[in-house]
Amino acid sequence: MQQQKPATRLFVEAALGEGATVAFAPDAAHRLRAVLRLKAGDGVALFNGRDGEWLARIEQRDRGAATAVAREQTRAQPIEDGPWLVFALIKRARLEWLVEKATELGAAALLPVATQRTVVERINPARLAAIAREAAEQSERLALPDLRAPEPLERLLAAWPAARSLVLCDETGTAPPVAEAMAKIPPGPLAVLIGPEGGFAETELDALRKLPFVFPVGLGPRVLRSETAALAGLALVQALGGGWGGARRRHQGSGAAFA
Repeated sequence: MQQQKPATRLFVEAALGEGATVAFAPDAAHRLRAVLRLKAGDGVALFNGRDGEWLARIEQRDRGAATAVAREQTRAQPIEDGPWLVFALIKRARLEWLVEKATELGAAALLPVATQRTVVERINPARLAAIAREAAEQSERLALPDLRAPEPLERLLAAWPAARSLVLCDETGTAPPVAEAMAKIPPGPLAVLIGPEGGFAETELDALRKLPFVFPVGLGPRVLRSETAALAGLALVQALGGGWGGARRRHQGSGAAFA
């Protein structure tokens, strides 16, 4: 009988392959039972960022533990080649929203930075990692973004890989439109840089514009919040840089994927 791909997708740390048994951590087992309402015999799709996506069947589930056995690979693991997103730290609620949406849009790495005008707040890395994981599960990504620890912008730029072009979203209104600027960027990996509320300091902009891998672009006539500008820039770079060329594989999900 042809197996349907389940509606539920879960990220796991364990290796995946035909016949591999995955033991879920207690919190994941609780999620299976109390949130997803799945039981033994139901199907799930599993991915770990390394081995592609696998159909699996829940073999055992109780209040404190659960296991599933991988049966069939549905997608091989692609090379994660999405753009990086470099962004000045913002307030917690908007930061969480930004991480979720940037993950959905395919950012390969999320790099928070402190700038001269950044109002630094304490962040919860575990909470942000959970948000990124759930966004990857929902959006059918096969890998989680690399969520980096915050660091000063100057330190990040000092160690920047020269082969990766950095698209600077310039709020001053002096940069060329994004489509015009993107046409002049050499082929290769990309990253998007967004400043803090209030914008970059003039000294920061001067230093950025002198770097050979930095390409300033404009995002139009409107004043955007930092998180809005980040997603607009990321979407435009994805579209103009060719990152949206693939089609999503549609599927009909069913929690009970195995007869």
